[in-house]
Order: sequence, then C-alpha cells, then structure tokens
Amino acid sequence: MVRRSRAFYWMALPGVVLFFAFHTVPALQGVFYSFTNSRGYGDWSLVGWDNYVALFSDQQVLSSYRFTIGFALVSTILVNVVSLAVAVGLTANIRFRGFLRGVFFLPAVMATLVVGYIFNFLFSSALPQVGQALGIEALSTNILGNPSLAWVGVVVVTVWQSSATTIVIYMAGLQTVPEDVVEAALLDGAGPWQRFWRVTFPLLAPFFTINMVLSLKNFLMVFDQIVALTGGGPGTSTMSISFLIYRNGFTGGQFAYQSANAVIYFLVIALLSIVQLRALRNREVSA
Repeated sequence: MVRRSRAFYWMALPGVVLFFAFHTVPALQGVFYSFTNSRGYGDWSLVGWDNYVALFSDQQVLSSYRFTIGFALVSTILVNVVSLAVAVGLTANIRFRGFLRGVFFLPAVMATLVVGYIFNFLFSSALPQVGQALGIEALSTNILGNPSLAWVGVVVVTVWQSSATTIVIYMAGLQTVPEDVVEAALLDGAGPWQRFWRVTFPLLAPFFTINMVLSLKNFLMVFDQIVALTGGGPGTSTMSISFLIYRNGFTGGQFAYQSANAVIYFLVIALLSIVQLRALRNREVSA
C-alpha cells in the first residue's frame, strides 16, 4: 500500500509542478508588480498602494466594471432560461430528439473567435440586407456599430454558444427526476406548469446551482467575444474588464496598473461566486 500511495504522488507531481510554474508563479508575480510602476519592461520602482487607489477614480475602469457586471447578469439569466426550456423540450417524446441534441451541442465544439467572426458578418452584412429587403428598420443597420445596441449583439452570441454546455447539464438533471413523483403530481391534477415549477424544478436545484455559478463566472471573464465582435467599441461601450486589462496592460504601457486591476478583478469574481453559491445552496436546503 505504501508503494502504491507513493506511485500516485509521483504521477501527480508533474502536473503540480507545471501548475505551480505556469499558473501560481505568474499570478504571484502579477500581485507583486501591482505595487510597482512597471510598464512591463525597463526599470521600475515600488509605489505601494497608488495603483489600487487610482483604480477607484478611473472612469474607464469603473465603466468597464459596470458593463461587465451588467452583461454577466443579463447573460446568466438568459442562458439558464433558454437552456432549461430547450432541455425540457429535448427530454420530451419528440421526433429526431437525438439529432437535435447534437445540433444544440454544436456551439460548444466551435472556437469562440470563429463563432464571433461569423456573427460579426451576420450583424454587419447579412441581417441589414434582410432588414432592408423586408423593410424592417431595426434590422437595417449593424447593431455592433451602435453604442446603445452593441451589447445586445455580444449577449446574443455569448448566450447562443454558452447554452450548449448548460443544456447538457440540465438534461442530465432531468434524467434524475423520478417518474413516479411526476406521475403522482399528474394524478393529483397538477397542470404542466405546476408539475414543472412545484416538482421538477425543485429537484433540479443542484444542477441549477452549478449552471448559475459557472455561467456568472464565465460571463464575468468575457473576452473572446469582445475581441471578435466589437474590440471594446463603439468607443468604449462594450469594453469588458478582461479586454481592458489585456489592451492597456500589454499595449498601453499600464502593465503594473492593470496588474492591480487584475487583482481587484479576481477578488470581485471570487466574492460574487461565493455569495451566489451560498445563496443558491441555501435555496436548495429550503426547497
């Protein structure tokens, strides 16, 4: 038993070393540089908490936080509503159910940048032409070029692609719902909505918690969709936190400043995830 245990440790050691070297060490370096005035190259000196203090008065940073948090909340709600509805439909006795499951999972295996560029073409060329041909003014212009509507396009693409994995999780949860419980509710005269809301949904609470936490965390870190669709524009209307850190940190000479922003960003994501997880766990218990 001793030899076997040691073998397990030796097998895990390369992964631990790689994780520490390529994840933990760079993260700790980023925290250190957040207390400096480094531009990512050349000389630097310690500045203490100056970068952190400046973040809370930087309107561009605050605007990116407002956009990212609002975007994450809207996308989290939409992707879970849409995915749950589709999962319920796919578990019903419908024709071509297996084929439809494959179709709905297709977005998960497509590269995010490829998806973004495809939808960029649709929003900028295909849909405006359709809107002009049908006389629909709302579709006659590229919404990605409208500062007030560009976020809608990003939400549509993100929800469409993210729903694939969420649907699979909900479908797995629906298969754990006992049929006799649903049949008992049916015999008691419960309608379709009552059976879902009073019986099925409470039994899906653990899967709902997983999807909500993962969705919010992933949407708070939105990056690829912004790169492929808007580049943070028009202006800074769709500037996410991660894209701001990347752009200004690597090309704007704000390496140390954006390192401090990244530390705050990490703390915000961790805090929101913990609060959300605890709230949903308490809901599971009460349900």
